[in-house]
Amino acid sequence: MTDDKDVLRDVWFGRIPTCFTLYQDEITEREAEPYYSFPEKDLLHCPSKDAIEAHFMSCVKEADALKHKSQVINEMQKKDHKQLWMGLQNVVSTWSSQEIETTQRVKQDRFDQFWAINRKLMEYPAEENGFRYIPFRIYQTTTERPFIQKLFRPVAADGQLHTLGDLLKEVCPSALAPEDGEKKNQVMIHGIEPMLETPLQWLSEHLSYPDNFLHISIIPQPTD
Repeated sequence: MTDDKDVLRDVWFGRIPTCFTLYQDEITEREAEPYYSFPEKDLLHCPSKDAIEAHFMSCVKEADALKHKSQVINEMQKKDHKQLWMGLQNVVSTWSSQEIETTQRVKQDRFDQFWAINRKLMEYPAEENGFRYIPFRIYQTTTERPFIQKLFRPVAADGQLHTLGDLLKEVCPSALAPEDGEKKNQVMIHGIEPMLETPLQWLSEHLSYPDNFLHISIIPQPTD
């Protein structure tokens, strides 16, 4: 894989803080405190860490089946699988000034621990110019379909690298603006909007989630 460590670190250290507050018209007696909880009605709550780990490893294995016919993950030892999982866990949850520094150090250690193994899943023979297929899932807010997932190669038959735009044109054309029309959607990965000209192979190497999938969200373009 290309060695853009700054991109990998930016993705690794990214966080989304979440806070739930009641709509003002729903408050009848006293002001309600902000609530930080899990949205049980919208997301499945995993019963244990073991269940989360099993699901995570299942996704990694599926991704490697697409990229390398499972050759990489099958050649790893049990301790390598465990190192991937342990690299995701964060034992620091407090936020004093000293502990913030500790948190950053722990995250860096976890980054190095995770990528020492995950890098193997991002490699491919030089003569092939990319993975066998790109592991991706496309989510749309305007449909009840959970996600779109199809086989898509990162390199065209003529040797040209496929781009994010090429992927959307083939599997989700409604996400793209017509040539003579206005843009109606945003294509988001990790909260940013990559250029449609970005090679899909590069995105897969650098913006995949820890499960080795590219999770792409299609959301309506803001009107304000």
